[in-house]
Amino acid sequence: MAETGGDTIFGKIIRKEIPADLVHEDDLCVAFRDVNPQAPTHILVVPRKPIVRLSQAEDSDAALLGHLMIVAKKCAQDAGLSKGFRIVINDGENGGQTVDHIHLHVLGGRSMKWPPG
Repeated sequence: MAETGGDTIFGKIIRKEIPADLVHEDDLCVAFRDVNPQAPTHILVVPRKPIVRLSQAEDSDAALLGHLMIVAKKCAQDAGLSKGFRIVINDGENGGQTVDHIHLHVLGGRSMKWPPG
């Protein structure tokens, strides 16, 4: 990886070049509140490794991807989402991905509808 976090807005947040409301930070990822929330609680969990899309993740990324899920769970617990929450990963243009750096959306604080989109 050329730069920690890659060359996206998420890379700039990881490198602390732009501010974010961090709720978690460790050696593998950061989590922060979304600036354009789609639910009362909307947290993004972003790996430091700049994987562009879930469909481009490699088998060697399995432990990292699992870590992101555990961090998402902990963020939901810390946010008081005891009645439930949704985790979303968008992949590519048709999947609604707008930043080319994999990230998990943790959404909660209201009842989620199905189907989602």
